[in-house]
Amino acid sequence: MDKSELQSILKQVADGEISCDEAVLKIRTEPFEDLGFAKVDHHRGVRQGAAEVIYAAGKTEEQILKIVKAMLANGEKSVLITRMSQSAYEYVSKEVELFYDKLSKIGIAGKKPFNENGAGKIVIATGGTSDIPVAEEAALTAEFYGNNVLRLYDVGVSGIHRLANHIDDLLTARVVVAVAGMEGALASVIGGMVDCPVIAVPTSVGYGANFGGLSALLSMLNSCASGVSVVNIDNGFGAGYLANMINKL
Repeated sequence: MDKSELQSILKQVADGEISCDEAVLKIRTEPFEDLGFAKVDHHRGVRQGAAEVIYAAGKTEEQILKIVKAMLANGEKSVLITRMSQSAYEYVSKEVELFYDKLSKIGIAGKKPFNENGAGKIVIATGGTSDIPVAEEAALTAEFYGNNVLRLYDVGVSGIHRLANHIDDLLTARVVVAVAGMEGALASVIGGMVDCPVIAVPTSVGYGANFGGLSALLSMLNSCASGVSVVNIDNGFGAGYLANMINKL
């Protein structure tokens, strides 16, 4: 349940269309469901405007399926799953409708929403092709929440003219997600060009001295461009979720 659904139920009570008891049944008095191995937060949509997201890494296939079923049974039309393996997809999809993107490891159970809400444009740019899996995690997350997403892939600083060729797209964005490994310079370059927030995503792409994304993380944290914020290494989901929140303000 999200905020709009809760408001609709309360309006129905105020208008006399349903009774208080009927409203209670719809809202459900228990804010979470204890599955033994997980406590599914059914009221997160009411508090935060978006339902709980399943982080699949480290969970068994059976656990993922049970959480998905619990959320769908509680009224969620779609459930976002991140870091989902191919084997988990094959297991879960036997029992529920499931979209899966093996590049980003994003799964979507139930109806695939992807309905643009008329808000501004989110631009997601990558330094190189190797950064695309993380960028797609961000892009599919933002699209899941109804955002208009434009992808600009392989526009890194080693060929800066590729980025300059898309200046109009950058200048008309509501928020930009800059995804880069190596030295992570892309976020600073974009940050110095646009007047909107830039969310920097360091990736673990790079040679030995990249230290699994640490060099890009530190470069982005030390960016001299104003308006650049940084999420954790390879955290495409976090960037896509934050971009959605900014876009809908």
